[in-house]
Amino acid sequence: RKHRMYLSAILDLYDRRIVAYKLSDQMPLSLVTDTLDQAVTAEPKAQPIFHSDRGKQYTSKQFHTKLRDLGMTQSMSRVGKCIDNGPIEGFWGMLKREKYYRRPFETRQELIDMITEYMDYYNYQRFQRRLHVLSPMAYHERFYQAA
Repeated sequence: RKHRMYLSAILDLYDRRIVAYKLSDQMPLSLVTDTLDQAVTAEPKAQPIFHSDRGKQYTSKQFHTKLRDLGMTQSMSRVGKCIDNGPIEGFWGMLKREKYYRRPFETRQELIDMITEYMDYYNYQRFQRRLHVLSPMAYHERFYQAA
């Protein structure tokens, strides 16, 4: 039996790290608001621009109000243009190519474990050329050490 899961993640454009992510069996508004809450807890002083696609969760009045209350600006590209959402779409493609495609998952827990392990690997061990061949967390830490 196939089981669908939804993954919501927030990627920091500066250092390409995944700041927060949540998994769910459904795609309610709370999935993205809970992910945003997790990101705000991780980075309480950040006042980022929130880039997203035009999914109904991101275009809802409740989500827009939440961003406004947090002092964040929302940015969405026009329909058919993926400029704002491009970086996270690139991350989804990487995750799928490296860990998901052509790999059968026998259980829901196997999929959850793979995603959890990949997020840790991606943030701490996966080197990226655009980050001067550092992992996202190494690049992040280097920035804060220099400040």
